[in-house]
Amino acid sequence: MSTIAPEFRLSRFIASLTDIIFWILLIFSLVGLPLVFILLFYIKLPVINGQLLTPYLAMTWMADPSRTIPIVKSLIHTEIFRIVAFPGFGFAALLAAATIFVERKFLAKIQLRVGPLYCGKIEGILQLMGDGLKLMSKEIIIPAKADKPIFWLAPLLFVGTAAAFTSLIPVAPGWVAANPNVGLLAVFATIGFFPIITVLSSWSANSKWPFIGGIRALHQMISFEIPLILSLLGIVILTGTLNLTEIVESQQHYWWIVFMPIGAIVFFTTILAELERIPFDLPEAESEIVAGWLTEFSGMMYGLIQLGTYLKLYAFAGLFTVLFLGGWNGPMVWPPFPQEIITNGITIGPITAHIPGLPLFDQEMLNGTLWFVIKTVGVILVILLPRGVFPRIRIDMLLHTGWYKLIGLAFVNIFIALGLLYAGVLGHGGLIQ
Repeated sequence: MSTIAPEFRLSRFIASLTDIIFWILLIFSLVGLPLVFILLFYIKLPVINGQLLTPYLAMTWMADPSRTIPIVKSLIHTEIFRIVAFPGFGFAALLAAATIFVERKFLAKIQLRVGPLYCGKIEGILQLMGDGLKLMSKEIIIPAKADKPIFWLAPLLFVGTAAAFTSLIPVAPGWVAANPNVGLLAVFATIGFFPIITVLSSWSANSKWPFIGGIRALHQMISFEIPLILSLLGIVILTGTLNLTEIVESQQHYWWIVFMPIGAIVFFTTILAELERIPFDLPEAESEIVAGWLTEFSGMMYGLIQLGTYLKLYAFAGLFTVLFLGGWNGPMVWPPFPQEIITNGITIGPITAHIPGLPLFDQEMLNGTLWFVIKTVGVILVILLPRGVFPRIRIDMLLHTGWYKLIGLAFVNIFIALGLLYAGVLGHGGLIQ
């Protein structure tokens, strides 16, 4: 039986478009503006022309451009912005989303395939949006005998733990959502939650394939977390600090990968295992146990776990950059903001607006962010590469690698660090500063 496509009418299209615009404006007026006004009471507003800006005057920013940039700058330097937008969850989620698309195209090129193509005219650029809409519209199916509260909570806990991990990564000088003095210990503590969440979610599904995958994930993560921690002790010994920002600052003249190549190799290998990437993807081995501990998740629950997985990928790549590749350190390539505009203001027709607070970001921050992103994206591509060229290894080979080979190499790395320290080459008062 053939179906007749509905006739397109311009009048109906314009009417529906007008209807959408009306509802957007109505919701913004009734909900958006009051929320912005409430938010202004919790932001430290700037001083303009010797007068402290109040939330009531701040609401006139649309009519007075001279207030716009100071207000935006005040918002940017709040803790809420750092946690939600940059360098916290929003920034990490944006890089994670881009990684999903890049991985599919990257692996397709390696394997001489096309990859995502049809959703978007340029290299399937809208495929990510299509996949997101598909996951949001799919039905969430819960196994009949599952422990429903834990099963529902597991994806949220996974994303929350991954977001907490990303909040510890410093992106630029002074730009980090959480900067504790024991940042490296906080990283280890956060990573330790992933095996617990994995086992809980696999057990709560009450299905054999997720449970087998969960047990595999538990064995794998525990056997590789010990060499992961040991591989970083050399850097702690030479820098004398657990603060990630101070570790980056210690690499202004040289990167730690130069003196700690064994530690970098061990840490990178453990990253692959912690992320359950090939050749260490036994917890999700689709040719053996369907999809492992992810088998029973569907719809947006599966989407949340995928988001958390790629947030975790970004966090580990950023951590590798911070510890071994100098973090944000790099040559100054970002041009400074023109001093003439800061001094004389911006002239638009007959109006000259003297806007205090320019620029929004300083040159050092922009340059640091640029180098951090370049290095982190490079590490992410190297992490993605084994999926296209390596096979999966057996569980006994995986455990042998973690418990014997990597732990042994990690101790060798510690002895090298101690040798460099006591020989007076590195460390406080060393020949190389």
